[in-house]
Amino acid sequence: MLHLSPLETLRRVSGRLRRLFHVRERAALVQRRLLVIDDEESICFSMADYFTQHGFSVETASEIEQAESMIKSGNYEVIIQDLRLGNTKNPNGLKMIRLAHECSPEARIVVLTAYGSSEFETAAKASGADAFLRKPQPLSQVAQVVRGLIESPRRWVTPHT
Repeated sequence: MLHLSPLETLRRVSGRLRRLFHVRERAALVQRRLLVIDDEESICFSMADYFTQHGFSVETASEIEQAESMIKSGNYEVIIQDLRLGNTKNPNGLKMIRLAHECSPEARIVVLTAYGSSEFETAAKASGADAFLRKPQPLSQVAQVVRGLIESPRRWVTPHT
């Protein structure tokens, strides 16, 4: 049997506890699931890289069908999406917002688009978007919005009396 001094025993125990808590903290961070929907591959890549480094589990979709399938099968905490996907002039991202709320009502949705008119913003928010950002946007600013949405309570709907 190995005989350790009280100081050595304390060091070993504290080291084990530190590793144990560090693993649990990392596991808790990785559980935050984020979906990036954008037809620009460079945006998907840079967002996935950035948010992965900040503890998120990130998936990306660059086509409408792929995004719909992922939304239906995944339970995402945050969805960052473009408003226009593909070569269409229609804001087909509105359909994605509604689908996301149908499949994952707790998902927080951030619209990140180059087509940032006030009409599109109003339509996106009416469809259920939590935030509306115009491209280009620094990743740190997008992350700040995402953190704010995660930390804030869901919008309360006033019941009709």
